[in-house]
Amino acid sequence: MCCILFSCHTSKKVIYLQDAVDGTSEAMVPNEGITIQPKDILSIVITSKNPELSVSFNLPLTTYFAGSASPTAGESQKLLGFTVDQYGYIDYPILGRIKVAGLTRLQLSDMIKQRLTEDDLLKDPVVTTEFMNFRISILGEVANPGTYQITNDKITLLEALGMAGDMTIYGNRENVMVVRETDYLRNTYRVDLRSKDLFTSPVYYLQQNDVIYVEPNKVRAGQSRINENKSVGVWVSIASLFATILVLFIK
Repeated sequence: MCCILFSCHTSKKVIYLQDAVDGTSEAMVPNEGITIQPKDILSIVITSKNPELSVSFNLPLTTYFAGSASPTAGESQKLLGFTVDQYGYIDYPILGRIKVAGLTRLQLSDMIKQRLTEDDLLKDPVVTTEFMNFRISILGEVANPGTYQITNDKITLLEALGMAGDMTIYGNRENVMVVRETDYLRNTYRVDLRSKDLFTSPVYYLQQNDVIYVEPNKVRAGQSRINENKSVGVWVSIASLFATILVLFIK
């Protein structure tokens, strides 16, 4: 009976979304993806029917050498990006200074395309904008902690944990921390992954440079305290000593 109770208590600690009801439908929080922020690096590539004119609006490819003593053997090319300044602007060829902060990448592409068309600079331009520095860091009790480069516009907290190999059995699922820096403010959020309230959390959809920390549960914390005393062997030795003393007193 005790084993059954212990098993039920343990499962409540590790199962995600325990209060989600099977077969029910709920309205999703709309999210168009991350928006551009200061310090972001953007890849903006413009093509058109006239390649000679298009090249004037694109940053050049840079050639660099890596991992080889021979320049030709290690030669590679890298696309430069536009860095968003602290006020949310980029300096764009010919178009000049453009306010981009707060826009999605698709909105920025549409705005540049409209400017090029209205100013009769290019006909039928195709504008492709991508984030070059969408990264998140995942730390603590996950299988593969580290910093991950995100290629999509949207990623959820659950997807991020999946990228890191999911939480270990020692991860505290009821108190996952997400640290987010925006507008010179550092905000800390706590999320309970056991509840469907996760879906309405402001950090369910992650943003660039978010840091996820999965703290250890009480079992892992207890193991850590044992390790602080150098080794389990120390405790075994102490227990053996007490047992020997007890035997001597009984005799």
